Amino acid sequence: MTLNVRVISPDKTVWDDTCQEIILPSSTGQLGILSGHAPLLTALDVGVMRVRPEKDWQAIALFGGFAEVEENTVTILVNGAQRGDSIDLEQAKADYEGAIAALNKVAEGDRQGKIQAEQALKRTRSLFQAAGGMVKDN
Repeated sequence: MTLNVRVISPDKTVWDDTCQEIILPSSTGQLGILSGHAPLLTALDVGVMRVRPEKDWQAIALFGGFAEVEENTVTILVNGAQRGDSIDLEQAKADYEGAIAALNKVAEGDRQGKIQAEQALKRTRSLFQAAGGMVKDN
């Protein structure tokens, strides 16, 4: 059996196909979904969603949202998303390294600046990982 998966962002449908399995970046950690999964509604964090249509996994960077699982149908509504195969790896790496540098430059006590820099880092990290980049955990 397969899952019908649809990833919808405000400006486009990023994925609309069947797959064997998906892994979602939920707000409480990674969440695997197979056919026959119990009904579920979960919040999604910024991160990488992995889908397996047949044998090979494909990555999609998600920028927060919600996922609903019901009767082998997974509907994912996100603030933004980008397929890994459409991301330039070198540009994503440069953006990720730039976000790390920006976070390190945030002034002591600048809470708003730190929050914004951390969000930018999460976003660029997910794009870099979806493009196939390897990230070291610090």
